[in-house]
Amino acid sequence: MTAFQPRVFSGVQPTGNLHLGNYLGAIVRFVPLQDQMPTIFSIVDMHAITVWQDPAELTQQTREVTAAYLAAGVDPKKSIIFNQSQVKEHAELAWIFNCIARMGWLKRMTQFKDKAGKNAENASVGLFAYPNLMAADILAYRATHVPVGDDQKQHLELTRDIAQKFNNDFADRIKELGLGVPNPEPSHEAPDELYFPVTEPMITGPATRIMSLRDGNKKMSKSDPSDLSRINLTDDQDTIAKKIRKAKTDPEALPSEVDGLEGRAEADNLVGIYAALSGRTKADVLGEFGGQQFSAFKPALSELAVEKLAPMNGEMRRIMDDPASVDAVLRDGAERAAEIAEPVLHDVRRIIGFLESRRG
Repeated sequence: MTAFQPRVFSGVQPTGNLHLGNYLGAIVRFVPLQDQMPTIFSIVDMHAITVWQDPAELTQQTREVTAAYLAAGVDPKKSIIFNQSQVKEHAELAWIFNCIARMGWLKRMTQFKDKAGKNAENASVGLFAYPNLMAADILAYRATHVPVGDDQKQHLELTRDIAQKFNNDFADRIKELGLGVPNPEPSHEAPDELYFPVTEPMITGPATRIMSLRDGNKKMSKSDPSDLSRINLTDDQDTIAKKIRKAKTDPEALPSEVDGLEGRAEADNLVGIYAALSGRTKADVLGEFGGQQFSAFKPALSELAVEKLAPMNGEMRRIMDDPASVDAVLRDGAERAAEIAEPVLHDVRRIIGFLESRRG
């Protein structure tokens, strides 16, 4: 191999109700990537259990995320779609990366602090170490690109650090076994040959982060106790309209320029949602609605949201009515994913010196 094969990996956790932020920030962005390079999209159920999950709900939500992928246009013939726990190489590589990553790296992860809060001593070890599992998700396929939101950039940096440390720690062994790929940017700090790519982030579009409808400074979240804070992908038309009507705003009219959204988190969020749903920029949206009150803008946003989400909602329900077909997609995807990950883990075992005496 003279260069890494371009490949995308991304995943969504099957926890709680999928919402507009998941759709605009991740799922809808997966579709055009399918025509750019090979794509692998996972339902990351192993990440989900870093906090308690009801087993029956976890099964149902795994199918629901799969249905959302399919309803949004992710093609299981073009892309690999599978649930993470069905490919054992994720867990094995995560343990190896537990031994590569440094404690100081993980202690800098702000998401652990946000999720564990004051209860950090009672948080699971998995919640603390799950960025290493995220690195394993990506590097088990030697993925070169990951579409990420702003809140995941720090975890991708950790993935890059782990890849670089592995490549450096085992540089001689990688070369000895003939498993390396020429480093396009060799330096005193980086070896001539790499086993893992230094994965690149893909951050595109006007709305990589959708905020709560009740607080424009908080990310839209499945775990928010208020259902009015988010638009669920399973919400019907009346519910979508009600939530947008009740969305928090301020008393001023919409500005005509993007700069006028500064310091107006809720206004910025609603304009960003409209821009993302319509495939336009915030500047274009303000060019149309600047100077108008929210009493005029919210009905237009509701109409657009219903127009875009109602077909998705209906298709998800149709797909979920046939769980056997959903499971078949996941089974086929897991088999295809394993075909890529198994040789990678075989190489990694050889590189680090594990003696493989057992066949199969």
